[in-house]
Amino acid sequence: MADGICVKLAVDVATACPVAELSAAEGGGDRESPVVRDVTWAQATDGRVTEEFRVDASVAADNPDAVPGADPVMEVGNDRVYQFERDADAPCACDVIERLDCPIADVHASDGSLLFTLYLPDIDRLRDVVAALDEAANRVSVQYLVRSDADGDPRDTVVVDRGALTERQSEVLRTAYRLGYFEYRGGANASEVADALDITDSTFAEHLSKAQSRLLTEVFRGGNEAAGAE
Repeated sequence: MADGICVKLAVDVATACPVAELSAAEGGGDRESPVVRDVTWAQATDGRVTEEFRVDASVAADNPDAVPGADPVMEVGNDRVYQFERDADAPCACDVIERLDCPIADVHASDGSLLFTLYLPDIDRLRDVVAALDEAANRVSVQYLVRSDADGDPRDTVVVDRGALTERQSEVLRTAYRLGYFEYRGGANASEVADALDITDSTFAEHLSKAQSRLLTEVFRGGNEAAGAE
């Protein structure tokens, strides 16, 4: 296996980005802010860029005006697909990375930030990408970075993105772990953890279930991607 790195960058955009703005919209009722997935774009000969993305259809219904000018194209399963046009000359983090000839494995948005997954040859190339993003970003942070290991089996390493959890879910997991809830014997029970968090037992169980589900999705998705790379 060739040397290289897999990196996930969180980019807080400085200029208006409809996709990032939608991901920061407040959900209706108890809904979380929408996660915008499968962001793609294509530039036409007239200099306009057509961008496409997906959001959960129920979340889209709660935020009908979150992306002015974005038109619903179709619904696929539980997702609604949108398209909108933007000026190719406006600073855009997606275009900045693409101009560096860095293939983008995935781009989505969450809580107002664009999240890019890139496969790069080395750390020097990562420095080039981060430096180039200065023109289109307030801040760039590395959420995770994995180096390839020529002597290892890629199935032995699974990357878990803690950014997949909400702040509340992270707090619940941290508190449960600190109090020994996951220990076989001697740790706190669910009621004791709920008391420490000042929430009901049922609310603790709900947060814990959602957090564990998200982490397991990350683990098994990562394992399937690694196995598929054989």
